[in-house]
Amino acid sequence: MRSHVIVQFGPDREYTFDLDEVQPMPHDMARQWLDQQFTELGCEPLRLSGKVLTADKVLAIAQAVGETRFADPAHRPWAMVYARAASSLLAKPVIKVDVPGLSVGY
Repeated sequence: MRSHVIVQFGPDREYTFDLDEVQPMPHDMARQWLDQQFTELGCEPLRLSGKVLTADKVLAIAQAVGETRFADPAHRPWAMVYARAASSLLAKPVIKVDVPGLSVGY
């Protein structure tokens, strides 16, 4: 199955992570990693109810770390773990995280 995670910070500022040749992350490990990042980065729930959906976590983490974490080659290992975790939990062939638009599309 083809798997890509795209993180967008604006026009012409997209970062694509091709996971076709990458070992899938186990579901429980992906959930633990996203939960840990969400907490460590001080992310807040996006919904007034306080409920945090997985897509909300993926978006909030990208927003909290900013574009540099995805653009800078020094942070590529972290960005690949992020992409693997998002892909594992959202289970879609293409995931697009639109940070300025506050949306996650499939």
